[in-house]
Amino acid sequence: MPLPTNMRFVDLPSFGGPEVMRIGTGHVPVPGEGQVLVRVQAIGINRPDVAQRQGTYPPPKDASPILGLELSGEVAAIGPGVSGYSVGDKVCGLANGGAYAEFCLLPIGQVLPFPKGYDAVQAAALPEALFTVWANLFQMAGLTEGESVLIHGGSSGIGTTAIQLARAFGAEVYATAGSADKCKACEKLGAKRAINYKSEDFAEVIRAQTGGHGVDVVLDMVGAAYFEKNIASLARDGCLSIIALLGGAVADRANLAPIMAKRLTVTGSTMRPRTLEEKRAIRDDLLSQVFPLLEAGKAAPVIHRTFAFEDVVEAHKLMETSSHIGKITLTV
Repeated sequence: MPLPTNMRFVDLPSFGGPEVMRIGTGHVPVPGEGQVLVRVQAIGINRPDVAQRQGTYPPPKDASPILGLELSGEVAAIGPGVSGYSVGDKVCGLANGGAYAEFCLLPIGQVLPFPKGYDAVQAAALPEALFTVWANLFQMAGLTEGESVLIHGGSSGIGTTAIQLARAFGAEVYATAGSADKCKACEKLGAKRAINYKSEDFAEVIRAQTGGHGVDVVLDMVGAAYFEKNIASLARDGCLSIIALLGGAVADRANLAPIMAKRLTVTGSTMRPRTLEEKRAIRDDLLSQVFPLLEAGKAAPVIHRTFAFEDVVEAHKLMETSSHIGKITLTV
């Protein structure tokens, strides 16, 4: 199929609520060195997309200004220096922006094949969560078999992925969520105990569940509001891994003494500023360590709802309610 000159994309003429987004028309991008052009079939929606739309998460200077960090589809064109992929191959990947469009460029080190048996929607729901969870929970925090982990936001796209992967790799999993239904979903995915943060003190529950020992790792997307309780929930030599700051970035008057007393590690990262080489290393680990689990049915993306591309405003409105369990996706 010949490439068109123009494509539809989600335009953001101004920052604000979901209603500021429009379907616009622009030029189809041309793949450069080490890039493939993907004809997009499905798109995953993520919290950073919402933040970028609101004007609080600007893209890097070398990234596409178009929203969207993950997608699936077919390779439509190949840039110089690319090997291992052919036009027509079904792929998904982590985009440096630009996924909310009919065509999107992907660096070759951020491209993944469809897992066996997956369709476009399932594949589009994988990259952002897999890259984030693998880098923070396994590479940086070093979660291993026999350890325990507390995963905040357990019913989110990140959380549902983290619960399944942690369980698949032999960890004991605890999670927090904001309703009885969400807690039930977390436990169904493999959490030993899900904690309703609206009615329970998660630090007290973790203390009781672990006999006062605490967990080895906390994966946190809340930030300042949870900082001291996260520290209290950790066992000696434990690690707090911070991946988002939904509850604030500044922990006023936090008591740092337990970090020293328990020899704790506090780490954090964002995915977007990582180098191409760093993202490629994560991609390679995912192919060798995680894809066999996906293809064996030991982990899978949880899809809450799929919208048509033209209904992106409604999809963002749903994301902002936080009522979903798992991923929200678009089909093109």
